[in-house]
Amino acid sequence: MISQEKDKKNKSDISPKKRIAIRGRKKNEDTNLLIYDLEGNQTGNINLPPQIFKTTINEKLMAQTVRVYLFNQRQGTASTKTRGEVAGSTRKIYRQKGTGRARHGDIKAPIFVGGGVVGGPKPKDFSLKINKKQNKKSIISALSFQFKNENIIILDDEALKIDKPKTKIINRFLEKLGLKGKKVLFILPKLSQEFILSLRNIPKTDFIEARMINTYQILNCHQIIIFESAIDEIKKIFQVTH
Repeated sequence: MISQEKDKKNKSDISPKKRIAIRGRKKNEDTNLLIYDLEGNQTGNINLPPQIFKTTINEKLMAQTVRVYLFNQRQGTASTKTRGEVAGSTRKIYRQKGTGRARHGDIKAPIFVGGGVVGGPKPKDFSLKINKKQNKKSIISALSFQFKNENIIILDDEALKIDKPKTKIINRFLEKLGLKGKKVLFILPKLSQEFILSLRNIPKTDFIEARMINTYQILNCHQIIIFESAIDEIKKIFQVTH
């Protein structure tokens, strides 16, 4: 009796998101996930390529790639003017001696309001580089990491055929999966105006085209929702045929 009660408690502790992710796998096939529609109903299943979604996770490489991504987001356009660049007269503001005041040259000196800045920021390139092979391996590691943690859901392509933008539909879908209020990334095969307009007002939701996926965005979310046809686009990127 005690063991049965413990089993019931353990089952109740699993979140709705986890239960859906667990149901999405077949016992015999580790990379098989169920496909859902926007109503949250199962419409089929799909075998994900193990070369992409079940590989060795390289945490150091992922950390390096994320660092490069974040540094490359910096514009480095902050700039100040030195006393030689400030517009103004170069006339000595008053005579050198006999005034009782400190000696000064022109009014563009850093000590005066509106004068030049000493040691201020100048435009700088913060960008870092990472080679293509490392970047691809890092993305595969990130996808494998999210798959291992049961954070991937497959969505039917019919969801892209929304007639007009409806935030209510996406909200209902997220609620049914227990993802309301959590960071969710939608991976689309191609940009759909109606679908993007439907989810852009929902907090903590983001989207990206399959060909633009990167390690940072894959890791910076609680759940990834991938469209069925986006899997084919991801296969093309990594040249996986099956």
